[in-house]
Amino acid sequence: MKKIGVVLSGCGVYDGSEIHEAVLTLLAIDRLGAEAVCMAPDMAFREVNHLTSQETGATRNTLVESARIARGKIRDIKEVSAAELDALIFPGGYGAAKNLCNFAEKGADATIHPEVARLIREIAGARKPIGAICIAPALIAATLGRDFRPKVTIGTDSGTAAAITGTGSEHVNCPVREFVVDRENKIVTTPAYMLANRISEAAEGIEKAVKAVIELA
Repeated sequence: MKKIGVVLSGCGVYDGSEIHEAVLTLLAIDRLGAEAVCMAPDMAFREVNHLTSQETGATRNTLVESARIARGKIRDIKEVSAAELDALIFPGGYGAAKNLCNFAEKGADATIHPEVARLIREIAGARKPIGAICIAPALIAATLGRDFRPKVTIGTDSGTAAAITGTGSEHVNCPVREFVVDRENKIVTTPAYMLANRISEAAEGIEKAVKAVIELA
């Protein structure tokens, strides 16, 4: 059975993983006969009230919050190596751009959480596939842009696309129900809630993208 790493960044769209995207990813992996290996960095992040979209002044822990989505079955990313996995997938949510890296603040000049960067680079170096959903392709671009120049999509947002291009990556416009495959680098990306107005729209693109990742593995 193929083992697919799923990197979470919290629990909730405004300060962590987008829950629909994370659950749809886990469901697609299971339906395709693979095993999800959930992980997250052990770090603090600033909590956002999901009713008001405002920071509360409190902090939460990324690994602890991600465990809510993973039903407690989750590992600290620093303990995971590429050798254990057949592929790696990143659901979206602002946590991917604020906790796993600081792309939300720095754009093309983003720095990446060191353990997240390590695992992405290990997977890419081992020629194993990477999937990224919603805003998470920006994380992949910021990590691999200069060395691998990947082709990715976040949909059609011109500002985010320009920042991705600034990393040395190539942005490809893509509709919500579809996905982009960079076959040379084995990277699969889909817009999901960067464009989706309905959960069914996000689901279709995510299911296709996960299937493509597993086929590449």
